[in-house]
Amino acid sequence: MMAPTFASDNNAGVHPDVLKAIASANEGHTPSYGHDPWTERAEAIFRDHFGEDASVWLVLNGTAANVLGLQAVTRPHHAVVCARGAHIDVDECGAPERFTGCKLIPVVTSDGKLRPDDITRQLHSVGDEHRVQPRVVSITQATELGTVYSAAEVSRLAAIAHRHDLLLHMDGARIANAAVSLGIPFRQFTADAGVDLLSFGGTKNGLMAAEAVVFLGGLRPEEMPFIRKQGMQLASKMRFVAAQFIAFLGTDLWRRNAEQANRMARLLADRLREVPGLTLTQAVEANGVFARVPPAHISASQGENCFHLWNPEISEVRWMTAWDTTVDDVERLARTVRRLLA
Repeated sequence: MMAPTFASDNNAGVHPDVLKAIASANEGHTPSYGHDPWTERAEAIFRDHFGEDASVWLVLNGTAANVLGLQAVTRPHHAVVCARGAHIDVDECGAPERFTGCKLIPVVTSDGKLRPDDITRQLHSVGDEHRVQPRVVSITQATELGTVYSAAEVSRLAAIAHRHDLLLHMDGARIANAAVSLGIPFRQFTADAGVDLLSFGGTKNGLMAAEAVVFLGGLRPEEMPFIRKQGMQLASKMRFVAAQFIAFLGTDLWRRNAEQANRMARLLADRLREVPGLTLTQAVEANGVFARVPPAHISASQGENCFHLWNPEISEVRWMTAWDTTVDDVERLARTVRRLLA
């Protein structure tokens, strides 16, 4: 068994309950391409969480969820406003721009969170045929810096977006961690807060390959069936994707997994606050811990505990906890960092 890694929650394995659900779905023949009882059940469970008017499209990975969802609601002359450093900005190899044809407008923020003024500042060229037209505001929940939007913050962004005929997209790669952090249901900070389009992430929280595009508030792009197919995300054996969500959202597994990851991040932050020469740089609100570490110690630390050098300019590193991170894992990392910085 490999040593625990704090580089990414993607590095964690698949939860045993999810593997059992996949195995249980592997019985006999059933209609393909999503016309099966498992997919029907998974979509119903999503509607239980997000409202009866939610339109659900299962896909295989987060990049696809972001790209196909945005593609369904934009034209190539549009623009998407996002935080600088958002996943769609720096971690999807230009896929959003390539497949939507849209320009991304990244906004510098100190904590990964957009504010209403960040949106209004991008609207000075509305109606100018020489410039791309903002169409979507994209936020990440939890953000790439481990911070979490409150339901009120999401509502304010949705209000300003809708006032200017924009849609609000939420990249929910770590949405379960955000829900646990806020202590409220998914719907309260998505559909009820005015989110129009959601990329729901499961892979970072114990699933194998299962994400979803969820249109909210009655939004139902007619082209979505064809966009998903052309985007190579219409799995023939969709039941195995759906079975994961049945185990995940049909029980409290999503909550238990996220609670463990968040709890371990808080514990790690508590341990690292005691280390001289190390400074936490962001509030620990989900399952990410960000800190400045003296540059001379980073390589040695990485040699013993895999993690990312997040921002070389300020010597900032990132540690991510996962659903299977244990207290022993955290204590081992804290001891290593304490020893190296001593």
